[in-house]
Amino acid sequence: MTTMSTPVSSDRPFLNRRLAAFGTTIFAEMSALATRTGSINLGQGFPDTDGPAQIAEAASRAILTGLGNQYPPGPGVPELRTAIAAHQQRFYGLAHDPDTEVLVTAGATEAIAASLLALLEPGDEVIALEPYYDSYAACIAMAGAVRVPVTLRPHAGAFTLDLDELRAAVTPRTRLLLLNTPHNPTGTVLTPAELTAIAELAVERDLLVVTDEVYEHLVFEGAHTPLAGLPGMRERTVTISSAGKTYSFTGWKVGWITASPELITAVRSVKQFLTYVSSGPFQYAIAEALALPDSYYDTLRADLAAKRDILADGLAAAGFEVFRPRGTYFITTDITPLGEKDGLAFCRALPDRCGVVAIPNQVFYDDRSAGATQVRWAFCKREDVLREAAERLRRL
Repeated sequence: MTTMSTPVSSDRPFLNRRLAAFGTTIFAEMSALATRTGSINLGQGFPDTDGPAQIAEAASRAILTGLGNQYPPGPGVPELRTAIAAHQQRFYGLAHDPDTEVLVTAGATEAIAASLLALLEPGDEVIALEPYYDSYAACIAMAGAVRVPVTLRPHAGAFTLDLDELRAAVTPRTRLLLLNTPHNPTGTVLTPAELTAIAELAVERDLLVVTDEVYEHLVFEGAHTPLAGLPGMRERTVTISSAGKTYSFTGWKVGWITASPELITAVRSVKQFLTYVSSGPFQYAIAEALALPDSYYDTLRADLAAKRDILADGLAAAGFEVFRPRGTYFITTDITPLGEKDGLAFCRALPDRCGVVAIPNQVFYDDRSAGATQVRWAFCKREDVLREAAERLRRL
């Protein structure tokens, strides 16, 4: 005998209204479009080759010898936490206690979510640099906080931060600054002078700062400067990074946080109710990756810089205005010289026009009109793929 279920009669939507504005991500939509049309996918930021074979072998060895196959420790395996602390000391001179000042997460995405859910309360204001990675807006919404964008604007071939605009955005309700440098999608790398001004503002107004530094090793001109190393910032900064972008194992989802013991404790209190733990065997492999010699990082940068130039030159030849990035593995272009005005419509039509997929930047803005004509391209692909994409784009 079967029973009839009672239909849901409430007019209230199933989805929490805080998230009503967030549907399927643009990355999922465009990657599905690439698959359906057989196009070259320069949209979602994942490499088309794996990282170092020795690190893949380390993951295999961990699985086969039983390392991490059961629940790892909540803060992360000791080997990885020690390696993260050593990495911060090696590259930036920042000393961290691996037992109290390091937390391993399910990629940087969980690190961002756990940090914002832990540190924000409903009504708090969060200043975020716009355009912003799409999870920022969703996580701020889940926390019940208020997003206050400060826009990076195109100027002289790059996107720049107006420090006066940032300062004016701070109100008595501002709780936190959410920074991303090197910056996705624009490729901007905040300078030491800009970071010093931001640090002084944070200290003056007693603000917390969450910094997303996942592209820290992908800086082509100059160098990455962690905000936490500046005066007064150690005790108020949550620094986030991950293995995916640096070692080309994006599917492993190994991220981490370094911060003061008090901030780590707060974020861990939330993280334990999200994934609890993740990526057990991969944590041991990434511990080995973090100890790779300087030559690995030098080669990585040189390889990506060459790929940046291949795609940037191809995009310029196709008629785009190109903003050549100082960091990350993304290039932002403007489609106005092609007689186009709507980046979203342009990207949806592009696979059928020439067999290439890109991402419209307008989805990363509160004010969609500010990024309406901008399109983002990923160059973390094989050189032959980038050359073929450039050739196809010349059809435009």
